[in-house]
Amino acid sequence: MREKVQLENLLRQNTREGELYRKLEDGGVLCLACGHRCTLAPGRSGVCRVRFNEGGVLRVPHGYASALHVDPIEKKPFFHAYPGARAASIGMLGCNFRCGFCQNWVTSQALRDPLAFASVFPVTAGEVVNMALSHGARVVTSTYNEPLITSEWAVEILKIAHGHGLAGAFVSNGYATKEALAYLRPWVELFKVDLKTFREANYRTLGGDLKGVLDTIRALVEMGFWVEIVTLTVPGFNDSPEEQRDIARFIASVSPDIPWHITAFHADYMMPDTASTPARTLIRGCEIGREEGLRYVYAGNLPGMPGGWENTRCHNCQALLIERRGFTVTRNVIAAGRCPACQTEIPGRWD
Repeated sequence: MREKVQLENLLRQNTREGELYRKLEDGGVLCLACGHRCTLAPGRSGVCRVRFNEGGVLRVPHGYASALHVDPIEKKPFFHAYPGARAASIGMLGCNFRCGFCQNWVTSQALRDPLAFASVFPVTAGEVVNMALSHGARVVTSTYNEPLITSEWAVEILKIAHGHGLAGAFVSNGYATKEALAYLRPWVELFKVDLKTFREANYRTLGGDLKGVLDTIRALVEMGFWVEIVTLTVPGFNDSPEEQRDIARFIASVSPDIPWHITAFHADYMMPDTASTPARTLIRGCEIGREEGLRYVYAGNLPGMPGGWENTRCHNCQALLIERRGFTVTRNVIAAGRCPACQTEIPGRWD
């Protein structure tokens, strides 16, 4: 418990005034960073535990990281954005959800769970960008925990990155507000959303609501973000063919060009006894996605096992465009964003 108090005190020191909030009467504030829209009296923190009201001013995370790595962009995963590129990835602490199957729970639940011990270190926005440039990264990504709750710090970094020609990306649960998306749009090009389930009751157990995430997905597409959607498929939670079909139908109704990644769960966090997702469940979901009109559906987290569902094919002529094994691109023949066989434009972001 003492370690948690020390960590919370340390994080409170690494803050600045936020931009995504509105001042209320009697010293209260309304936070606009995520769909919870927390109303905070002085001295109170939001659901995320990292945004708090100090004397009528919303303080937000700033100037630190809990993780700073360079990953393949396919690990985020983005399959239709700069394939084979490197993504400099920064993570912080905290989350506005509480998923029992979280695979980054050590950082996301660091302020809630006494077993989640995560360290932090000071860093400047310029240092993050310099790291990205020194490793030849094409993208700077806010990831590992929920980036919406640290949007101001991400934008400070991405403004500098943008000046060096680097793209900005968010890897998020998608429980956003239109105010937050408008704030991010000039600096964030790529946005991955975890659509965790298509059942409202399930979303309530995670600490959010389905409508809020669906509204975010629609808004992201309307605002011109490049969007890819991931569903971590958890046995007994969201793996029925009926739910897979509901998800596919929704995505197709927004745009058939949105890539849908159906990924495998492995036992973790509060679900250590839940079986890992078999490849056949992912393949079935991919087949359902195609039946419902999605042009690009992928199976992930089981390299080499889902057959050709890791690869990108032209939706018009079915020519093999990008061949992958796990996070590694072994072949890429897309030329100027088009299929070289039939010249069909392939949706995405391509160099």
